[in-house]
Amino acid sequence: MNMLKRTIAFGMCASMVAGLGVTAFAEEITIPEETRTITIGTWYDHYYDSTHEDIYANPDVADEETAQIQFDHLKAIEEKYNVKIEYVNLTWDGVIESINTSIMAGQPDCDIYEVDLQFGVPAALNGYAVDLKTVLSEDNDLFNEQKYMFYTDLNNGQANVFNAVLKSNLLGGYPLGYNKDMIADAGLEDPQELWANGEWTWDKFLEYCKVLTADNDGDGVTDVYGYGGWWTSMLDGFLLSNGATIASGAEQTLTSPETGEVLDFINTLYNVEKVARPWNSDDWDINNSCYKDGEICFFIAPAWTITPDELTFELGVVPFPVGPSGDAETNKGYNATTGNNYLIPAGVEDPAFVYTVFADYMTWYGDDLELRDDVEWFENQMISEENFNMLLSLGEAGGEFDLWGKLNVSTFDMVGLINGEKTPAQVQEESKQVFQDALDAFFK
Repeated sequence: MNMLKRTIAFGMCASMVAGLGVTAFAEEITIPEETRTITIGTWYDHYYDSTHEDIYANPDVADEETAQIQFDHLKAIEEKYNVKIEYVNLTWDGVIESINTSIMAGQPDCDIYEVDLQFGVPAALNGYAVDLKTVLSEDNDLFNEQKYMFYTDLNNGQANVFNAVLKSNLLGGYPLGYNKDMIADAGLEDPQELWANGEWTWDKFLEYCKVLTADNDGDGVTDVYGYGGWWTSMLDGFLLSNGATIASGAEQTLTSPETGEVLDFINTLYNVEKVARPWNSDDWDINNSCYKDGEICFFIAPAWTITPDELTFELGVVPFPVGPSGDAETNKGYNATTGNNYLIPAGVEDPAFVYTVFADYMTWYGDDLELRDDVEWFENQMISEENFNMLLSLGEAGGEFDLWGKLNVSTFDMVGLINGEKTPAQVQEESKQVFQDALDAFFK
């Protein structure tokens, strides 16, 4: 195949279709003289690719103006790089099977795979993904400002999984929501003010939960609890707020002092002070959604759970309080082992070319970051500017890579801890070796 080498300025084709210019970096790549098809394996339908004839190929197209910009950008990419871009819906199981079979055989089915990190991380750590640090220049946006593309740090010194920068990606965190009316009625200072002043700590949170937990009708049964919510998100929140992890590398840290503090604090909330709503093993959702009925003050509040029209109180949102070993300035805002990313499989021809085409294709908005970062839905869900900014701050803090929820350690009995059936020390002792064995298998 005859090839033509040239230096391509990243993102410039957007200027040809919408008057938008991006020159984030330049990569010296080789343009094929014969049209190359770049296939992207995913598990659901994506828009737009070279098989689509117009914007209505997407049956759910809503914003026709934006869709047309994206479609025109695709056509410019085809011409600029002499390529066809094709999404291949392999299904969820099909993506996993393709990664595990075709890459291992040295003949990957696709040039790029969209991966959930629960199966993308093992693929990357087992050598199935290209390390982009070895094929791209050091001044690439991916390794510097990350204005357009970013990679997820897997604690292996490589850049294996990546995605386009979107402001919406920074707004998927799991902060604490709270009933502002309850806080005001109790004469307590708003947690957002405490956060701003560096006073939102575990001790302060426990103090608030004690005040807010009440038997309102005097029948000896608690009617309102200070806190209630999904234990998985709660554990992530307290780990992050205390600079702690359970499975963030090759060695388990379930038994670390910082993680021990987290387990002790959860035990205090549920079993010592009894200010957290008892866990309902029969109804997962009710453990968190009972805030709508006024049964709890603090709860887990990702944007997708909020129903603004149904709220009967003023909503507040705040990061988890800072633990004794934590630091509000340096702690991460979310567990980075969830969410979608992309990887280029080992064995793909000219991965630098593949990445550059894909990055340019994903930068359909040019330099118009307002067009890219339309977050009106999140703003509506969060109701107030203060709440929105609190949610955004979690994403801007970056993620902590902690695999504890992806290793399927059946002995990790947090529900037993919450229900008072096991002590923190017992949970650590019975699960530490199982976590270590799982990590050994994961990082082999």
